[in-house]
Amino acid sequence: MKGGATLGTFSIQHREGIWNGTFSHFSAFGLKHGVSARLGGISNEPFTSLNLALHVGDDPDAVRTNRQLYCRALDIPAAALATAEQIHGDSIHLITARDYGRGAVNYQESLPQTDALITQVPGIPLMLFFADCVPVLIFDPVQQAIAVVHAGWKGTVALLARKTILAMQKYCQTQPEDCLVGIAPSIGPCCYKVDAPVIERLRASFVHWESLLKEEETHWKLNLWEANRQQLREMGVKDENIINSQVCTACNSSLFFSYRKEQGKTGRLAAFIML
Repeated sequence: MKGGATLGTFSIQHREGIWNGTFSHFSAFGLKHGVSARLGGISNEPFTSLNLALHVGDDPDAVRTNRQLYCRALDIPAAALATAEQIHGDSIHLITARDYGRGAVNYQESLPQTDALITQVPGIPLMLFFADCVPVLIFDPVQQAIAVVHAGWKGTVALLARKTILAMQKYCQTQPEDCLVGIAPSIGPCCYKVDAPVIERLRASFVHWESLLKEEETHWKLNLWEANRQQLREMGVKDENIINSQVCTACNSSLFFSYRKEQGKTGRLAAFIML
């Protein structure tokens, strides 16, 4: 690729050797945000090459260099990153000025046991890490509030995207109808096979759970994108304000890290948003 490309409704552009994906409705407000690709870093296999996560077994110095490369290309402060110890739970942390740089350099300093971050503080990039799980970015332009959500299947059935909107209502006075949402590259309904225990959890959380599944001969396939879109719509987010990249990380593993496609040993892309 040269210059840039569009995959589904998701735009990915090249700058200073780094690829970054953006959503048009965020860009219209000049909001700094993005989703990294796996290209342009220095990590060796199986983390080739722009692995941005410190918890996957990669050389920490390589990860720190990759973060510097990515942040420099996007003109965001690497030292200010606020990150989390993601555990596939439903805990949400309100980022304040004292969280500046939490986990930016050392994983041990990340916010513990957290899978969604929200803030109204300018200048702190909220950054979480993914390899098939669904990154959900949220922007409230009225109250100037932002969030990033790590929604794997566990976070999705725990309704973490919905709970994040509720937290933004509580702490930021957000109205759901004002929110803009981006659903970033993640494993698609084309590739995400699930078993009966997952389906039972899904059934307990979604009234229209059957609409999220496609039955095949020996298994079912789950649409995590639609599951997150449904819970956001039920909270009052307007359908036209939700952009789904519709980019499957497993189908596009040459561009993005995929835990399933690479059998668990791989790096992580980053999704970030900053006021």
